[in-house]
Amino acid sequence: MQQPTSPSPANEAWRHGRPALAFVASNAPDAELALQRLHRFYGECAPENADVIVALGGDGMMLQTLHRFLGTGKPIYGMNRGSVGFLMNEFREDGLLDRIRTATRSIVHPLNMLVTDGAGVQTRARAFNEVSLLRQTHQAAKLEISVDDTVRLPELIADGLLLATPTGSTAYNLSANGPILPLSAPLMALTPISAFRPRRWRGALLPDRVRVRIRAIEAEKRPISAVADHVEIRDARDIEIEMDHEITLVMLHDPGHGLDERILREQFDA
Repeated sequence: MQQPTSPSPANEAWRHGRPALAFVASNAPDAELALQRLHRFYGECAPENADVIVALGGDGMMLQTLHRFLGTGKPIYGMNRGSVGFLMNEFREDGLLDRIRTATRSIVHPLNMLVTDGAGVQTRARAFNEVSLLRQTHQAAKLEISVDDTVRLPELIADGLLLATPTGSTAYNLSANGPILPLSAPLMALTPISAFRPRRWRGALLPDRVRVRIRAIEAEKRPISAVADHVEIRDARDIEIEMDHEITLVMLHDPGHGLDERILREQFDA
């Protein structure tokens, strides 16, 4: 894999000229139509030659684009041609070059997940939103939770558990009643999904430098799957998760509509 690059204002000289844009789109009809029109207005550029990647679709498309261009150092500017579009900018065809030149930067780091399954096979995957552990059958999952090799919760009985980044704290984590994290907070949200025991445990806020280990208890009777964004591993037995600060990705947002502002608004949205 290409060595990660840390984007910085110093290597964004394109802000003072005409940025070369590469467009990628989901397979939704609205996104494909937008792709055709934007190609006509702004031309086509191969991703490897582009200054900025423009993603057309919803939040799922943004996550796919972040994974696709991991380690390239290229900022991602998304425009919503999907459903929710929390991570995206408003779609407009006009003024795109000026919008990108004046956009604010949101820095994100992925989670690294290492899973050992029932056959002893190890799989690595990355997640920008969250790593979620989910029961595979009608039986509730039983999970042991350790932080930096110290067991913090010997047994959680629940439908599952997730560890979310600040970027992902407003997604599945919020739906599971987890806390919303400011984008700049050096934290991760550990949130149970429909916890049965202990009843009063609502999760934990963890420093983003710790290593979290989850062990499946009674794994054959209560199998679980481990999911990192779009990658799922079945019959997960041992899961280690930590944030990778060596990899930095940049999302670009219109002034006044950056992720920090959106996360703040989300907390006051009745």
